[in-house]
Amino acid sequence: MHAALFPDLVVNGETVPHALVAAEAQNHSAPKGKPGIAWRKAANAVAMRTLLLQEAQSRGLSSVPQEVGPGRSETEEEALIRGLLEIAVTVDAPGEEAVRSEWERDPSRFRAPPLWEVSHILVACDSSDEVEREATRTLAQSLMSNALKDSRGFARVAREQSDCGSSTAGGVLGQLGPGDTVPEFEVALRSLQEGEVSAEPVLTRHGWHLIRMDAKAEGAVLPFDAVQQKISEALEKAAWTKAAKNFVDDLVSAAEISGVDMRQAPGVATKR
Repeated sequence: MHAALFPDLVVNGETVPHALVAAEAQNHSAPKGKPGIAWRKAANAVAMRTLLLQEAQSRGLSSVPQEVGPGRSETEEEALIRGLLEIAVTVDAPGEEAVRSEWERDPSRFRAPPLWEVSHILVACDSSDEVEREATRTLAQSLMSNALKDSRGFARVAREQSDCGSSTAGGVLGQLGPGDTVPEFEVALRSLQEGEVSAEPVLTRHGWHLIRMDAKAEGAVLPFDAVQQKISEALEKAAWTKAAKNFVDDLVSAAEISGVDMRQAPGVATKR
């Protein structure tokens, strides 16, 4: 991507080095042969960051970088932007009436975790090995045909062919809930109805699974008191995000920017 092909990015009289935009462009996707799209996305992001840093500096702010993950701390720029947003964007916690109104809109959205009684047949493989993965998929599909021949077929095939320790129990895994299995397995569980077998083998890091939903129980609707805090936090976060967008929109409206169309700018970071 040749910098000369793209206009200079100037934010309130500050010319942003092409190298900054080029570095940011590595974080943005674009159709093959159209590097300009990635460049424009990157220019938007860099312009936004520059605006926020200019505002933080104009207010004389300083902020100490915080740890944001194991072994990773904020950069000084990230810390400054966080500090600015903490000061400039404030919202009140929603009142109980607003929280209750949100709950009453559809209480069925707030349930205890579901429970699933599940059986499976595992055809183990190294899922990162393409040759082994495809060979074992063929075997898993063959086993599925045998498992569905009659009402006892699934348990029989599990006992004879499954590579999981549950084979001794005919593939029965017992009662499971959210978070008890690897993500790909759980996604499949959420799509199965009671008595249904997965239409295709499901791949996880352990190999191919044929999954049968033996029984399922949707979690009970939770009372207001049990979810009040969760709803309150969600409403406050939504209000903060809206206020942050309004704050940034005001900065953009008041700024003099060339080299990028800020009407396509991405949003600012969400509240942690």
